[in-house]
Amino acid sequence: MNTNLRAIELLEANKYDESFMLFKKAVAESRDVQSLTNVAWIYSYEEDDDETALAFILEAINLKPISYFPYSLLGEIYLKQQRWQEASNVLLQSIAIHPSVGAYQNLGVAKYHLRELEEASQYFLRGANDSDQSMYSHVKCLIELGQLGEAQRKLALFSDKDEEFVGEIEVAELYVEIGSFEQAIQWFEKGWQSYWKQPNWVNRFIYSLLQTNNISRAQEIVNDVIQDKNEEIETDHDAEYDEHWTEQDQEEYINQLLLERNEYELILERMSSGYIPVMVFNTSMYTGCYLFGCKRHNHPEYEA
Repeated sequence: MNTNLRAIELLEANKYDESFMLFKKAVAESRDVQSLTNVAWIYSYEEDDDETALAFILEAINLKPISYFPYSLLGEIYLKQQRWQEASNVLLQSIAIHPSVGAYQNLGVAKYHLRELEEASQYFLRGANDSDQSMYSHVKCLIELGQLGEAQRKLALFSDKDEEFVGEIEVAELYVEIGSFEQAIQWFEKGWQSYWKQPNWVNRFIYSLLQTNNISRAQEIVNDVIQDKNEEIETDHDAEYDEHWTEQDQEEYINQLLLERNEYELILERMSSGYIPVMVFNTSMYTGCYLFGCKRHNHPEYEA
């Protein structure tokens, strides 16, 4: 058995240190596309060392591989480094070799940050299912492009029964963006019990309720989240310190909770004065396995 396949077997057996040594040994034996790509993937995914990963994967790219794996991996590394144009360029190369859902999704991310929204919208759509993260991002692009009718039509297809459903609050947020507050409230209510309460979306829920003149429910939401913050503060005061939770950690966290509580206490007054909470939208990068010879994902070894 060659060094690469043995390294992957050890990785699957959770013998990481031995596996890591063999991935590096494979590079020492032959600096080819397979060994360089695989060790780059390990450095990026397992070691969280994208600088070292970048050096290896660029060396692999210089060998002009005929597989899309090195290009897709390099695209992911560039995205993590917020090098949007370089990510866009290399992901286009990946797609030219072999179109993949992951490359389309990640190219959409790069194009969104480059503010090339029309292209971002189309690439998100190519990698999307009816209710997943890619479709969510696609609809966000449509809204920013002013295509509200198409956005509304796509939103109506979202279902919380879908396996890759993006989430109730995410759907609610998009309905707020197009001014469909009744639909937004329905989705906020669905996610109310299961989501961590954060001001960025809770305030949007409150705003939607006020837009539909549901003052009593808005006040009820405010009361609930203030009570939650009070309970969190009380619980955190009683927490014991250890190596993972210091007195400084506690102080910083309690200060954050106090800030959030204060924001909730003032939110109705602020909204009555015209404050409109802005949606916080974060793109989501697709991550995949690009190990040549990975049996779990039926990846063949590299052949030039």
